[in-house]
Amino acid sequence: MVRVRRETVVGILVTSLPLLAAAAVASLFFPGSGERLVTLYMINVIAVLGIGIYAGNSGIVSFGHVGFMAIGAYASGLLTLNPIIQKTALPHLPEWLAGIGMPFLPALAIALVVVALVAVVIGIPVARLGGSSASIATLGFLVIVHVVLVASTDFTRGSQTFFGIPRAVNLWVALPFAIAAVAVARLYRDSSAGLKLRASREDEIASTAVGVNVRLHRFFGWVLGAVLAGAAGALLAHFLGAFSPKDFYFNLTFMLLAMLILGGITTVSGAVGGAAVIMLIVELLRKLEGGVDLGFLKLPTVFGLTDIGIGVAILVVMYRLQDGLFGVRELDERFGWFKRFASKSASTSPAPAAIAAASSSGQGTLRVENLGKKFAGLVALENANFEIKPGLVTGLIGPNGAGKSTLINSVSGVVPPSTGRVLIDGQDVADLPVYAVPVAGLARTFQNIRLFKNLTVLENVTVAASALKAGGEDPAARALTVLAEVGLAEFADRLAGTLSYGAQRRLEIARALALRPRYLLLDEPAAGMNPAETEELMRVLDRIRVKYRLGLLVVEHDLKLIMRLCDVVVVLNKGQQIAIGTPAEIQANPDVIEAYIGRRRSTAQARTETATSSDFPSGAPGLHKPA
Repeated sequence: MVRVRRETVVGILVTSLPLLAAAAVASLFFPGSGERLVTLYMINVIAVLGIGIYAGNSGIVSFGHVGFMAIGAYASGLLTLNPIIQKTALPHLPEWLAGIGMPFLPALAIALVVVALVAVVIGIPVARLGGSSASIATLGFLVIVHVVLVASTDFTRGSQTFFGIPRAVNLWVALPFAIAAVAVARLYRDSSAGLKLRASREDEIASTAVGVNVRLHRFFGWVLGAVLAGAAGALLAHFLGAFSPKDFYFNLTFMLLAMLILGGITTVSGAVGGAAVIMLIVELLRKLEGGVDLGFLKLPTVFGLTDIGIGVAILVVMYRLQDGLFGVRELDERFGWFKRFASKSASTSPAPAAIAAASSSGQGTLRVENLGKKFAGLVALENANFEIKPGLVTGLIGPNGAGKSTLINSVSGVVPPSTGRVLIDGQDVADLPVYAVPVAGLARTFQNIRLFKNLTVLENVTVAASALKAGGEDPAARALTVLAEVGLAEFADRLAGTLSYGAQRRLEIARALALRPRYLLLDEPAAGMNPAETEELMRVLDRIRVKYRLGLLVVEHDLKLIMRLCDVVVVLNKGQQIAIGTPAEIQANPDVIEAYIGRRRSTAQARTETATSSDFPSGAPGLHKPA
């Protein structure tokens, strides 16, 4: 954990420097109005970080966190409202809320509890949604909060101004809260939970295939982000002293999302930098909005100029930089001196032998029994029966549309089977959640590479390694060892999307291997590779199979590779299992020949042609097989 802890601490310090600098400049050179502007900047940073914890890490844009700001503002305002003013402003307030007059900090703590409770209730359904559906749900939540605030006149004065709140927040109160928000956001981003949520942002299917419970991590990110947003709302309420429901509605939502998107939605430093840029644009355009006479040029009054300016700024930045001003990596992650500092802690990684010794003992069998899958009445797979044994390679072949992808998706839990069982050492895993299947001992790769392309090579493998309870072992250390196993350790700090095609294939295998599986399913691992890359892949597969006594199931169209690599071959055709046997037996099987060549050729002719064809090579040199 030393490496992660050092990175996080340095990252917090680097990201907090602009906040400290802004506070110092405002207090020394621009007291009064400058301090108020920087105080508002600090509050906006907290709010943007609250949105970013959920939206930046999950990839789901949230409109609802401004609703939590409103809840935090009104809750803390009710608790701190001057009792004398309260009798005039809220004469019908219930007795249990009347005359409290609580100090700001205790009121803030209670308000955050209220926010957290609301976030938990709303987060349960929201966490089940993804993409645009989740975004629309958050927008609905914002609308509901606004309507409730307007309708609750006894508590909020409705659409009228809620006033009488003590102005307890200034620059030196907001600054420590802003730094604390930076720390919370960065600690979460660098934590195992944050890494898993970022992985789901990149590819939800691949993240569940390496043991990530996406709904759980979305829920946690939602609640944590809501608490930060609630804190920002309470601070804003006690900074302004008076507000109304319209202050926590679409205009504020637009501005905060603009800050997040402009700076870079995926990073903490992007939130801090984006908030600064947008606030500078807003302050400049507000001075021009009422019209300016420069003598030689007179600018007319333009209402809404600030909103136009923000929109133009977003369009310009997104046109040139799709990931925002700060990109997908934190500022400190780009510094050469920091990389050298962080690499010192990597030397504490355990030796490869320790990882190998901790892997599975190779006992048991993965058995597929009468497996079938129907899609709306279409039978895609029926009565598949075979087993995968530790240390042996089982090949799965068949013409296009034979049901190979359906079978491997059903075995790995991505597509629940309609009939049959998948037994791992006697345990039926067909009914397990997808994220639980890898932990049960079954890992997989995909036909089309599914990497977390905006995460580093090391982070890709660490996501999988952290899915296992390893008794205090550092997942990043195990990930480094696995990367060395497939020859990618030197690329640990590279973004996965920048690797060559062959290296990406090996990274996907490394990610699966980090789960310490007993069985590994490879869906066309050599697809798109040149001969040299294919040979390197075969050497890697043979090495890890022998070293870890893995049972491999390989789906592949390259029949030369299948015949060289596999101990047993299973053949599918039109959703039916038509043959199973050794490579030699499969090459001579008339049903297999017919499936590939067709009925027009006689069995004898087909066998003759098969024996010399490039599809079924006879006597090709094989890899080492266990006795």
